[in-house]
Amino acid sequence: MIAVDTNILVYAHREDSPWHEKALAVVTELANSGSPWAITWPSVHEFLAIATHPKIYDPPTPIATALASIKAWQASPGLRFLGEGPGYFDKLAALVRAVMVKGPKVHDSRIAAICLHHRVKKLWSADRDFSSFPERACENPLI
Repeated sequence: MIAVDTNILVYAHREDSPWHEKALAVVTELANSGSPWAITWPSVHEFLAIATHPKIYDPPTPIATALASIKAWQASPGLRFLGEGPGYFDKLAALVRAVMVKGPKVHDSRIAAICLHHRVKKLWSADRDFSSFPERACENPLI
């Protein structure tokens, strides 16, 4: 199963992104493939925060539009939303200890640990910080 990180979702959503066309194409292809794919709940929250942030985008995405994008992705029969569950904390603890994580990288660790917890095979992200987690195969589908 492939999980899609926040930045790919934002690029697919925001037409003003230089990566919009490519990101939209890869997310659409994945959503229409019939194969299982995933978005972590932290990535959903971060997508909403970034897309609607007036200091990041001028104009920001209205919240109703951002929510509609999530609803559209949710219509994909293969999509699963992933979150923490029993045993998750052990994955997170092992990950942050192994990589000596601190500060803002805790958020990325959370996403990586959720993916490990749910046995996600690959995380699609344009964020190079995920390369710090050797247990999680990360790929940028935009390049």
